[in-house]
Amino acid sequence: MERCSLVEGIGEMKHKTAWRWWSKALGEKASKCDRESDKISLIRTFIFLTYLITNAFIVAGVVRHWNDNQPIEIYIHNEVPGSLPQTEKERLFKTNSIVSLY
Repeated sequence: MERCSLVEGIGEMKHKTAWRWWSKALGEKASKCDRESDKISLIRTFIFLTYLITNAFIVAGVVRHWNDNQPIEIYIHNEVPGSLPQTEKERLFKTNSIVSLY
């Protein structure tokens, strides 16, 4: 009977040690009271899990659309509108460079 309680005590001690390490990994002890610190550690664990799940969904979406190969087509309309007068069209298409030295 004594051995059984000893084994249970070791398992409980490992559990408490793991919880203590996890709580310290989340941040410093929030209070001098262990019960209050445990509650705050639970809240921090919940926040961590929501961040982890959100990031997993973001990564899954990126991986899913990694290589969609949708072609990007760019059309450039290079025609001068017909409503401009002829002289304006000529001015747009011709380049006259007059260089004068002073």
